[in-house]
Amino acid sequence: MNTPSYKTSYVNSDTVKKEWFIVDAENQIVGRLATRVAMVLRGKHKASYSPHVDCGDNVIIINAEKARFTGNKTNNRIYIRYTGYPGGQRFSTPREKFDTNPTWVLHHAIKGMLPKNKLGSKLQTNVFIYAGATHPHEAQQPKKLTINN
Repeated sequence: MNTPSYKTSYVNSDTVKKEWFIVDAENQIVGRLATRVAMVLRGKHKASYSPHVDCGDNVIIINAEKARFTGNKTNNRIYIRYTGYPGGQRFSTPREKFDTNPTWVLHHAIKGMLPKNKLGSKLQTNVFIYAGATHPHEAQQPKKLTINN
């Protein structure tokens, strides 16, 4: 019987090797940045990717307030939320969100690109977004992740 001499190995939560990456969002386009970060969070850039396991890496995003949209999306895009009360539908633009909470826009974009299940909720805890250039994760010695290539 001809059988292959190798076994397919799958990663699990014990054997996965997580790394830390840092991304500078200054002058980066929000959607393109979010797709790249979501791919790294999911682990699709690794050869040992398994769709049912958190095999992705941790990502730190700095300068979130300096990310940008193309065209006139900063004023024309509308985020809708509902308070739960009659007549409680609220609208806001990315410009308003950047003024009140600059990290929300990136968090919302990345969250929309992750799976909508328990794994997606777990993956959201692996991204750390900061408005300024400083972050408290120097001890993890993050590697720089370039987006524009």
